[in-house]
Amino acid sequence: MRVSVIGGGYVGVVTAACFAHLGHGVSIVEVDAGKVRTINAGEPPIYEEGLEGLLKVHAGKKLVAGTEYGPVADSDLSFICVGTPPAWDGSADLSYITAACRSIGEVLRGGKKAHTVVVKSTVPPGTTENLVIPTVREASGRNDLGFAMNPEFLREGRAVKDFLHPDRIVIGSTDPAAGERVSKVYQGLDAPIMRTGTTAAEMIKYASNALLAMKISYTNEIGNLCKRLGIDVYEVMQGVGLDRRVSPHFLNAGAGFGGSCFPKDVAALIHLAERHGEDPVLLRSVMEVNRRQPLRMIRILKDRVGDLNSKKIAVLGLAFKDGTDDIRESRAVPVIEALLESGAAVAAYDPLAVPNMRQVFPQIEYCTGAAEALAGADACLLMTEWPEFSRLDGEFELMKNRVVIEGRRVLSCDGKEGICW
Repeated sequence: MRVSVIGGGYVGVVTAACFAHLGHGVSIVEVDAGKVRTINAGEPPIYEEGLEGLLKVHAGKKLVAGTEYGPVADSDLSFICVGTPPAWDGSADLSYITAACRSIGEVLRGGKKAHTVVVKSTVPPGTTENLVIPTVREASGRNDLGFAMNPEFLREGRAVKDFLHPDRIVIGSTDPAAGERVSKVYQGLDAPIMRTGTTAAEMIKYASNALLAMKISYTNEIGNLCKRLGIDVYEVMQGVGLDRRVSPHFLNAGAGFGGSCFPKDVAALIHLAERHGEDPVLLRSVMEVNRRQPLRMIRILKDRVGDLNSKKIAVLGLAFKDGTDDIRESRAVPVIEALLESGAAVAAYDPLAVPNMRQVFPQIEYCTGAAEALAGADACLLMTEWPEFSRLDGEFELMKNRVVIEGRRVLSCDGKEGICW
């Protein structure tokens, strides 16, 4: 099939590369000319395991990127993969969705080829029906187009694997024919396909992310209590996770969740509920627990070393999770902010995320390795679960004072203290 992917960001480039890997001809439409050149050169614009290999094989062959919408006219399907960043009130900013829909419609105007417009971006329930369909129809002057909503369930750092080995494929469509056309593009993947309406598909994405975020905040609240009681929250949650109704996933206590999905999607779901007259008490609590959690590390730190003014604090891990260079909503951000407000000197290290964090905090010291960050430090805060940190041991002897506080349970050395264990 011929597929157009609108947006060459995280979701778009992974989707395009994986569709090309499945044998489809793929065109990426991306407004950033620099990103287009990078993709066509077979180089990923983001770090994602396995992505570079796919681009090296398919870029310039089955996959071509460009800045114009022209390829949409010859495509069977166009997947909208543009961003939906949070607005000031927590709602989803749908301006990029609107612009993409207008451009798609304009290209399809006067055409006769069958075409299905598929929303893959995460959007509030009702967006496809109330915004996408009327906008495309108005711009195209056509009523013979198909429409579908096909949410992504990709974990950063494991997105290629998740796309090619999905738990499920959810396809919401306005009619069976449109849904069937979308299902064909996934032929070759071994996963159950759930067919539903577009609004239900949109809600499945939001509800999935909110539930996972809730499990994290719940585990952290239990962890905070376990620390008071002197028991191991990881042992407790291991016992809880053995219940098949619960599962062991997302029950690791720590500094909280970040990234491009959970924070903004829970916030958007809260806004949606309030707009419809509901009081989402549980969802607001999930966000509040997550806001407070990393700052517990600062309280522990001050209890251990006292006044932070002029103290050197090593921060290991800047990405919101391992396997990515993404710092969006990283729990390291509020921690570094609090350290700077307290007058501390911050020495930071991350295997991938230093260039991105440097744009947020240009004034702190960035190191080329953990040992450099730890040398002469009065304390260390570990924020990201990079596997290489689990091998640290003798490096902590370089510290002025061996005070080590974990926001993720990865260290195997002696003398460390966990945020909630």
